[in-house]
Amino acid sequence: MNPVPHISIVTPSYNQATFLDETLRSVRDQDYPSFEHIVVDGASSDGSVEILKQRSAQPGWSHLRWISERDKGQSEALNKGFRLATGDIVGWLNSDDTYAAGCFKEVAQAFAADPRIGVLYGDYNWIDERGNLLQVRKEIEFSRFNLLFNRICIINSSASLFLRRDIFQSGHFLDEQLHYAMDYEFYLRLLYGGYRFKHLGKVLGSFRWHSDSKTSNFASRQAREIKAAREKHVPCLQKMNGSAAKYVTMVSLGMLATMLRWGKKAACGYYFKRRGNRRTT
Repeated sequence: MNPVPHISIVTPSYNQATFLDETLRSVRDQDYPSFEHIVVDGASSDGSVEILKQRSAQPGWSHLRWISERDKGQSEALNKGFRLATGDIVGWLNSDDTYAAGCFKEVAQAFAADPRIGVLYGDYNWIDERGNLLQVRKEIEFSRFNLLFNRICIINSSASLFLRRDIFQSGHFLDEQLHYAMDYEFYLRLLYGGYRFKHLGKVLGSFRWHSDSKTSNFASRQAREIKAAREKHVPCLQKMNGSAAKYVTMVSLGMLATMLRWGKKAACGYYFKRRGNRRTT
Protein backbone atom coordinates (compact mmCIF):
# COMPACT_ATOMS: atom_id res chain seq x y z
CA MET A 1 0.00 0.00 0.00
CA ASN A 2 1.23 3.50 -0.80
CA PRO A 3 2.50 5.77 2.03
CA VAL A 4 -0.68 7.80 1.58
CA PRO A 5 -3.18 5.23 0.34
CA HIS A 6 -5.58 6.31 -2.36
CA ILE A 7 -9.19 5.85 -1.23
CA SER A 8 -12.09 5.09 -3.57
CA ILE A 9 -15.68 5.63 -2.44
CA VAL A 10 -18.43 3.85 -4.36
CA THR A 11 -21.99 5.22 -4.12
CA PRO A 12 -24.95 3.42 -5.69
CA SER A 13 -27.82 5.83 -6.24
CA TYR A 14 -31.36 5.81 -7.53
CA ASN A 15 -33.79 8.70 -7.08
CA GLN A 16 -32.15 10.06 -3.91
CA ALA A 17 -31.83 13.70 -4.98
CA THR A 18 -33.13 14.81 -1.58
CA PHE A 19 -29.99 13.53 0.14
CA LEU A 20 -27.45 13.11 -2.67
CA ASP A 21 -25.74 16.49 -2.44
CA GLU A 22 -25.16 16.09 1.30
CA THR A 23 -23.61 12.69 0.60
CA LEU A 24 -21.35 14.16 -2.09
CA ARG A 25 -20.21 16.99 0.17
CA SER A 26 -19.38 14.63 3.04
CA VAL A 27 -16.83 12.99 0.72
CA ARG A 28 -15.57 16.23 -0.83
CA ASP A 29 -14.99 17.80 2.59
CA GLN A 30 -12.67 15.08 3.89
CA ASP A 31 -9.31 16.53 4.86
CA TYR A 32 -7.39 13.88 2.94
CA PRO A 33 -4.93 14.20 0.03
CA SER A 34 -5.85 11.31 -2.27
CA PHE A 35 -9.36 10.04 -2.97
CA GLU A 36 -12.00 9.55 -5.64
CA HIS A 37 -15.77 9.29 -5.48
CA ILE A 38 -17.53 7.01 -7.96
CA VAL A 39 -21.31 7.41 -8.16
CA VAL A 40 -23.22 4.74 -10.06
CA ASP A 41 -26.68 6.12 -10.76
CA GLY A 42 -29.47 3.85 -11.97
CA ALA A 43 -30.97 6.32 -14.48
CA SER A 44 -32.66 8.47 -11.83
CA SER A 45 -35.53 10.72 -12.86
CA ASP A 46 -35.72 12.97 -9.78
CA GLY A 47 -32.95 15.48 -10.47
CA SER A 48 -30.05 13.35 -9.23
CA VAL A 49 -28.31 13.41 -12.61
CA GLU A 50 -28.55 17.21 -12.73
CA ILE A 51 -26.87 17.38 -9.31
CA LEU A 52 -24.06 15.12 -10.51
CA LYS A 53 -23.59 17.15 -13.70
CA GLN A 54 -23.49 20.42 -11.78
CA ARG A 55 -21.08 19.26 -9.10
CA SER A 56 -18.66 17.48 -11.44
CA ALA A 57 -18.37 20.63 -13.58
CA GLN A 58 -17.41 22.86 -10.63
CA PRO A 59 -13.88 23.62 -9.38
CA GLY A 60 -12.83 21.40 -6.49
CA TRP A 61 -14.82 18.40 -7.69
CA SER A 62 -12.30 16.64 -9.91
CA HIS A 63 -12.43 13.62 -7.59
CA LEU A 64 -16.06 12.95 -8.60
CA ARG A 65 -16.72 10.38 -11.34
CA TRP A 66 -20.18 9.19 -12.23
CA ILE A 67 -22.26 7.19 -14.66
CA SER A 68 -26.02 7.02 -15.06
CA GLU A 69 -27.64 4.02 -16.74
CA ARG A 70 -30.27 1.44 -16.00
CA ASP A 71 -29.18 -1.49 -13.87
CA LYS A 72 -30.63 -4.51 -12.11
CA GLY A 73 -30.39 -3.05 -8.63
CA GLN A 74 -28.01 -1.98 -5.90
CA SER A 75 -25.78 -5.04 -6.05
CA GLU A 76 -25.04 -4.61 -9.76
CA ALA A 77 -24.49 -0.87 -9.30
CA LEU A 78 -21.99 -1.47 -6.49
CA ASN A 79 -20.11 -4.08 -8.49
CA LYS A 80 -19.80 -1.62 -11.37
CA GLY A 81 -18.29 0.89 -8.99
CA PHE A 82 -15.96 -1.64 -7.36
CA ARG A 83 -14.61 -2.56 -10.79
CA LEU A 84 -13.98 1.11 -11.60
CA ALA A 85 -12.25 1.83 -8.29
CA THR A 86 -8.52 2.60 -8.43
CA GLY A 87 -7.88 3.13 -4.71
CA ASP A 88 -5.86 0.99 -2.35
CA ILE A 89 -8.86 1.17 0.00
CA VAL A 90 -12.49 1.04 -1.15
CA GLY A 91 -15.48 2.35 0.81
CA TRP A 92 -19.22 1.85 0.30
CA LEU A 93 -21.45 4.89 0.86
CA ASN A 94 -25.14 4.88 -0.04
CA SER A 95 -26.56 8.06 -1.54
CA ASP A 96 -28.56 8.97 1.57
CA ASP A 97 -25.70 8.50 4.06
CA THR A 98 -22.67 10.61 5.00
CA TYR A 99 -19.11 10.35 6.29
CA ALA A 100 -17.90 11.97 9.49
CA ALA A 101 -15.17 14.61 9.33
CA GLY A 102 -11.74 13.00 9.44
CA CYS A 103 -13.06 9.57 8.51
CA PHE A 104 -10.53 8.92 5.72
CA LYS A 105 -7.56 9.74 7.94
CA GLU A 106 -8.77 7.34 10.62
CA VAL A 107 -9.30 4.58 8.08
CA ALA A 108 -5.92 5.05 6.39
CA GLN A 109 -4.14 4.97 9.76
CA ALA A 110 -5.95 1.78 10.79
CA PHE A 111 -5.00 -0.04 7.59
CA ALA A 112 -1.41 1.18 7.86
CA ALA A 113 -1.18 -0.01 11.46
CA ASP A 114 -2.16 -3.58 10.51
CA PRO A 115 -1.39 -4.70 6.95
CA ARG A 116 -3.29 -7.95 7.61
CA ILE A 117 -6.68 -6.19 7.68
CA GLY A 118 -8.89 -6.96 4.70
CA VAL A 119 -12.21 -5.66 6.03
CA LEU A 120 -12.43 -2.64 8.34
CA TYR A 121 -15.67 -1.35 9.85
CA GLY A 122 -16.38 1.28 12.44
CA ASP A 123 -19.11 2.74 14.60
CA TYR A 124 -21.74 5.02 13.11
CA ASN A 125 -24.67 7.31 13.84
CA TRP A 126 -28.30 6.73 13.09
CA ILE A 127 -29.84 9.93 11.75
CA ASP A 128 -33.34 10.82 10.58
CA GLU A 129 -34.46 12.43 7.33
CA ARG A 130 -33.43 15.88 8.57
CA GLY A 131 -30.04 14.75 9.80
CA ASN A 132 -30.97 14.73 13.50
CA LEU A 133 -29.04 12.25 15.63
CA LEU A 134 -31.15 9.30 16.78
CA GLN A 135 -28.52 6.94 18.18
CA VAL A 136 -24.79 6.35 18.27
CA ARG A 137 -24.32 2.76 17.17
CA LYS A 138 -21.23 1.23 18.73
CA GLU A 139 -19.98 -2.27 18.11
CA ILE A 140 -17.77 -4.70 20.01
CA GLU A 141 -14.51 -6.13 18.70
CA PHE A 142 -14.96 -8.45 15.75
CA SER A 143 -16.30 -11.88 16.62
CA ARG A 144 -16.42 -14.69 14.06
CA PHE A 145 -19.22 -16.36 16.01
CA ASN A 146 -21.28 -13.16 16.07
CA LEU A 147 -20.88 -12.58 12.35
CA LEU A 148 -22.01 -16.12 11.64
CA PHE A 149 -24.99 -16.35 13.96
CA ASN A 150 -26.15 -13.00 15.33
CA ARG A 151 -29.80 -12.27 14.57
CA ILE A 152 -28.68 -9.28 12.47
CA CYS A 153 -25.57 -8.52 10.47
CA ILE A 154 -23.15 -6.89 12.91
CA ILE A 155 -21.38 -4.89 10.19
CA ASN A 156 -23.10 -1.81 8.79
CA SER A 157 -22.06 -1.61 5.16
CA SER A 158 -22.77 1.99 4.24
CA ALA A 159 -20.80 4.83 5.87
CA SER A 160 -18.60 2.63 8.05
CA LEU A 161 -17.17 -0.15 5.83
CA PHE A 162 -13.81 -0.10 4.03
CA LEU A 163 -12.03 -2.89 2.16
CA ARG A 164 -8.66 -3.48 0.57
CA ARG A 165 -8.98 -3.38 -3.20
CA ASP A 166 -7.19 -6.71 -3.59
CA ILE A 167 -10.45 -8.30 -2.43
CA PHE A 168 -12.00 -7.25 -5.74
CA GLN A 169 -8.83 -7.94 -7.69
CA SER A 170 -9.10 -11.52 -6.39
CA GLY A 171 -12.58 -11.80 -7.90
CA HIS A 172 -14.78 -11.26 -4.85
CA PHE A 173 -17.89 -9.23 -5.69
CA LEU A 174 -21.47 -9.00 -4.47
CA ASP A 175 -23.95 -11.65 -5.54
CA GLU A 176 -26.20 -9.70 -7.91
CA GLN A 177 -29.08 -12.12 -7.33
CA LEU A 178 -29.35 -10.77 -3.78
CA HIS A 179 -30.92 -7.40 -2.99
CA TYR A 180 -31.29 -7.18 0.80
CA ALA A 181 -28.46 -9.20 2.39
CA MET A 182 -25.87 -9.12 -0.38
CA ASP A 183 -23.43 -7.53 2.04
CA TYR A 184 -23.86 -10.30 4.62
CA GLU A 185 -23.38 -13.07 2.07
CA PHE A 186 -20.28 -11.20 0.82
CA TYR A 187 -18.85 -11.09 4.36
CA LEU A 188 -19.34 -14.83 4.81
CA ARG A 189 -17.41 -15.54 1.61
CA LEU A 190 -14.61 -13.22 2.70
CA LEU A 191 -14.52 -14.78 6.17
CA TYR A 192 -14.15 -18.30 4.78
CA GLY A 193 -11.73 -16.92 2.19
CA GLY A 194 -9.32 -16.07 5.00
CA TYR A 195 -9.67 -12.29 5.08
CA ARG A 196 -9.09 -10.56 8.40
CA PHE A 197 -11.90 -8.41 9.84
CA LYS A 198 -11.23 -5.50 12.18
CA HIS A 199 -13.52 -3.22 14.14
CA LEU A 200 -12.43 0.41 14.52
CA GLY A 201 -13.97 1.96 17.62
CA LYS A 202 -14.61 5.36 16.08
CA VAL A 203 -17.70 6.89 14.49
CA LEU A 204 -16.95 6.94 10.75
CA GLY A 205 -20.26 8.15 9.35
CA SER A 206 -24.03 8.41 9.58
CA PHE A 207 -26.65 5.97 8.36
CA ARG A 208 -30.01 7.55 7.57
CA TRP A 209 -33.36 6.03 8.57
CA HIS A 210 -36.21 7.27 6.40
CA SER A 211 -39.44 6.04 4.90
CA ASP A 212 -37.96 5.06 1.53
CA SER A 213 -34.91 3.16 2.77
CA LYS A 214 -34.60 -0.56 2.06
CA THR A 215 -33.48 -1.29 5.62
CA SER A 216 -36.65 0.11 7.16
CA ASN A 217 -39.07 -1.35 4.58
CA PHE A 218 -37.81 -4.85 3.81
CA ALA A 219 -36.56 -6.36 7.08
CA SER A 220 -38.34 -9.68 6.49
CA ARG A 221 -36.82 -10.10 3.01
CA GLN A 222 -33.41 -9.28 4.42
CA ALA A 223 -33.88 -11.91 7.13
CA ARG A 224 -34.73 -14.55 4.53
CA GLU A 225 -31.61 -13.75 2.52
CA ILE A 226 -29.45 -13.86 5.66
CA LYS A 227 -30.88 -17.28 6.51
CA ALA A 228 -30.20 -18.58 3.00
CA ALA A 229 -26.62 -17.23 3.08
CA ARG A 230 -25.94 -19.04 6.35
CA GLU A 231 -27.34 -22.32 5.06
CA LYS A 232 -25.17 -21.96 1.96
CA HIS A 233 -21.86 -21.05 3.59
CA VAL A 234 -21.71 -22.18 7.24
CA PRO A 235 -20.25 -25.73 7.38
CA CYS A 236 -22.18 -26.94 10.43
CA LEU A 237 -25.46 -26.04 8.70
CA GLN A 238 -24.42 -27.54 5.39
CA LYS A 239 -24.05 -30.93 7.08
CA MET A 240 -27.61 -30.95 8.39
CA ASN A 241 -30.19 -32.68 6.23
CA GLY A 242 -33.44 -31.73 7.94
CA SER A 243 -34.89 -28.23 7.77
CA ALA A 244 -36.16 -28.56 11.36
CA ALA A 245 -32.66 -29.30 12.65
CA LYS A 246 -31.26 -26.31 10.77
CA TYR A 247 -34.00 -24.07 12.14
CA VAL A 248 -33.45 -25.14 15.75
CA THR A 249 -29.69 -24.80 15.39
CA MET A 250 -29.87 -21.32 13.86
CA VAL A 251 -32.37 -20.09 16.44
CA SER A 252 -30.33 -21.47 19.33
CA LEU A 253 -26.99 -20.16 18.07
CA GLY A 254 -28.64 -16.85 17.14
CA MET A 255 -29.94 -16.36 20.66
CA LEU A 256 -26.54 -17.22 22.13
CA ALA A 257 -24.68 -14.87 19.76
CA THR A 258 -27.12 -12.05 20.48
CA MET A 259 -26.87 -12.48 24.26
CA LEU A 260 -23.07 -12.59 24.13
CA ARG A 261 -22.97 -9.41 22.02
CA TRP A 262 -25.44 -7.60 24.27
CA GLY A 263 -23.52 -8.70 27.34
CA LYS A 264 -20.21 -7.40 26.01
CA LYS A 265 -21.84 -4.12 25.02
CA ALA A 266 -23.40 -3.74 28.45
CA ALA A 267 -20.05 -4.43 30.11
CA CYS A 268 -18.53 -1.61 28.07
CA GLY A 269 -21.32 0.79 29.05
CA TYR A 270 -22.72 1.05 25.52
CA TYR A 271 -26.33 1.12 26.72
CA PHE A 272 -26.01 4.08 29.04
CA LYS A 273 -27.35 7.43 27.92
CA ARG A 274 -24.77 10.04 27.09
CA ARG A 275 -25.18 13.75 26.30
CA GLY A 276 -28.91 13.98 26.60
CA ASN A 277 -30.71 11.97 23.96
CA ARG A 278 -27.54 10.46 22.53
CA ARG A 279 -27.47 6.82 23.46
CA THR A 280 -25.51 3.80 22.30
CA THR A 281 -26.97 0.43 21.34
